[in-house]
Amino acid sequence: MSKNKQTAGHKGAYSSQRKKEGEVRSYIRYRCGLTNTIQDVLNQRPGWVEVKDEGDWDFNWCDVGWLRENFDHSYMEEHVRICHFRNHYELTRKNLMVKNLKRYRKNLEREAGRLEAAKCDFFPRTFELPSEYHIFVEEFKRSPGSTWIMKPVARSQGKGIFLFRKLKDIIDWRKDGTRSEEQRDEAQVESYVAQRYIENPYLIAGRKFDLRVYVLVTSYIPLKAWLHRDGFARFSNTRFSLNSIDDQYVHLTNVAVQKTAPDYDPEKGCKWLMQQLRCYLTAKHGFETVQTLFKEIDNIFIRSLLSVQKTIINDKHCFELYGYDILLDQDLKPWLIEVNASPSLTASSQEDYDLKYRLLEDTLHIVDMEGRYHLTFDKLQKLLGRGWRIFYVDIVVQNILFCFSLTGKEKRVGGFDLMWNDGPVYTDVGLEAMGCSCLVANTHLGCVNDRQKQLQQLLKPFPGQKRT
Repeated sequence: MSKNKQTAGHKGAYSSQRKKEGEVRSYIRYRCGLTNTIQDVLNQRPGWVEVKDEGDWDFNWCDVGWLRENFDHSYMEEHVRICHFRNHYELTRKNLMVKNLKRYRKNLEREAGRLEAAKCDFFPRTFELPSEYHIFVEEFKRSPGSTWIMKPVARSQGKGIFLFRKLKDIIDWRKDGTRSEEQRDEAQVESYVAQRYIENPYLIAGRKFDLRVYVLVTSYIPLKAWLHRDGFARFSNTRFSLNSIDDQYVHLTNVAVQKTAPDYDPEKGCKWLMQQLRCYLTAKHGFETVQTLFKEIDNIFIRSLLSVQKTIINDKHCFELYGYDILLDQDLKPWLIEVNASPSLTASSQEDYDLKYRLLEDTLHIVDMEGRYHLTFDKLQKLLGRGWRIFYVDIVVQNILFCFSLTGKEKRVGGFDLMWNDGPVYTDVGLEAMGCSCLVANTHLGCVNDRQKQLQQLLKPFPGQKRT
């Protein structure tokens, strides 16, 4: 690594250490490596100031490349936050995700029995090539004529993906021992996963779709995870058929792929909001069936996070906003396709922009930089001296100063609901209100997101002032 890169990461780490003794800063310095919706959210957040290049920072929304080059060379003060865990790839690389899920399922079967282990049967049969080529061939021969999908383990946006039904189509991934001498002399092929293709996807208007859902993890030890109520279904632009496995517009729902279709209409787009999808499914299949479906989707989030809990390097400076991709089959069984460490924050429409803006605002509320930095003014110092948990947010509405007060015990912040806090989290108002002792999970994916009303409950006037 170059000396300059080391210095850049190192300098940001010492952001507060070099503050003069007793100095109080009334703003938060942020760095952002992206130029899409997150940049807009950060720019418009009151009391936040962007720093460029090698400037000191308190908060960094970086890409995974920056993390890889700089994280290990950065010393971070207590309050500093960064948007990835050091080895996030244990969950977000396709091969490692499956490896960790397989290990977790095996441990569950040994410790809790087959019924408990069966709760992890939500990912298709998957093999890493070329390392598991021989094992894959055995499985391939058990179901001749089946369709498989090949995916590079570390690429995104549908790049490098193709479907196949014949072994000759993946000859490049044969294990070295079976390749010719000329092939062995060539450069090693890129690692891929071969995954059993879901041949019976649930269709709407004849089109395939998958779900993009957002999960925020603020800690792995203990595991603390939030589920956002908003999300969307991404549709293919072409009616589904298995007759042509070479047509990406039929089989891949990634927006990056679909928007290149000749008949793609940018005004119409190819997304439904999660609320629209939930209403559609409820109207067609009934409330109880859809409740069961979404409960099974919740199970995917929790089990996948638990599968890497002991593997992820937990760091109090880190948080992660994951983008989960879930596919439904015609039996309404959800399948985990992949987990993204850098879900796209680029909007494809105004509706999409609004969703992502709300999502990112709520993420910053939970990360709570204002509270962690303890911006103390004379009045606040007196309040803190009395044991108040209160922090300053530089918002002035009609000359009235407000405080955004979190206790750390919230089960909801904006559009996020706390679904796991070192154990399952249950909703405050559930079936027990109707005389039933059943516990209801605190998850509301696709439900009404009245986030503004909820945030107003957290936004309190400064002591001595009146709310307007």
